[in-house]
Amino acid sequence: MSTVVSSSQAGALYWPVQLRRNVGVRSLFAVVLAFLVAYGVLFPGLLTASGFAKFTQSWFPLALVAMAQAILMLTGGISLAIGAMVSLGAVIAATTMIGPLGVAGGTAAVALTGIGIGAATGFIVVKLRLPAIVVTLAGSFIIGGAALLILPRPGGAIPEWLSDLLAGNRPAAFVLLVLVVLLWKLYLATPLGLSLYAAGENPVGAYRSGVPVDGARIAAYAISGLLCTGAGLFVAAQTGSGDPVIGTAFTLNSIAAAVLGGIGFLGGQGTMRGALAGSLLLSLMISVMFFLGFTPVAQYVAQGLIIIGAVAIPQFRKVQQ
Repeated sequence: MSTVVSSSQAGALYWPVQLRRNVGVRSLFAVVLAFLVAYGVLFPGLLTASGFAKFTQSWFPLALVAMAQAILMLTGGISLAIGAMVSLGAVIAATTMIGPLGVAGGTAAVALTGIGIGAATGFIVVKLRLPAIVVTLAGSFIIGGAALLILPRPGGAIPEWLSDLLAGNRPAAFVLLVLVVLLWKLYLATPLGLSLYAAGENPVGAYRSGVPVDGARIAAYAISGLLCTGAGLFVAAQTGSGDPVIGTAFTLNSIAAAVLGGIGFLGGQGTMRGALAGSLLLSLMISVMFFLGFTPVAQYVAQGLIIIGAVAIPQFRKVQQ
């Protein structure tokens, strides 16, 4: 006997399921809200169009790499090549957009490079059954070397109008982030998107049930690569040029943001909204501590303590239950 679930019944179940998935990151949302209030008090200009635009511009690249890392962790993988991919995207953008390819061709080159490298990495990890951490670590050296070959030192250029569009006084970064989130929601409705969590939580059971586990994991690496090189393009637009090592810090920050957002290392646990909240928290911490006059050393210590606290609170609650 088959059971047919009506659209009204599905709608009634949607919000309870979403609320249950948010249980593990409610404390994170509270911390983010507190930092938003503190940032608004220290920097009232946040409420202006220009201030909001500048804030989202500083957050946007970290949000993209947090999503890139989260989608891999949801499938049970991880990437240590995030930073190298960002750098590669930046140098490709800075060396192609002022040439014959133009902005459209340069953007396509950045996107295709990210998708191609990501898919190749996923194929190696999935089909050859090699540890993702080893493959991506080796890949980070290769990709970083390629970035240095393309642009040995900071240079190149991004068209001025594109820099003004993406990193000017308009909230283009926020609009782009909303668009990325909407595309993510649409992706989750596809067969590969529906297979994402199953591929990470129980790959053997999912495979026996007919779920395209390998395809879902390779697609996750391809999307992750696209997000990383896209972040590199945006960073290049911010600075107006390319830098072959500009993405170095993004690797560990992407992992920290994903973990803060409740993404589990074993796969199938967490939500993308949690990863975005984790990336927002990291951006807010840096801004608030800057306004409070924290020294760089104090900033690192404070960030570490806050991250440990945000991760530990949900675990304490689980123990008490």
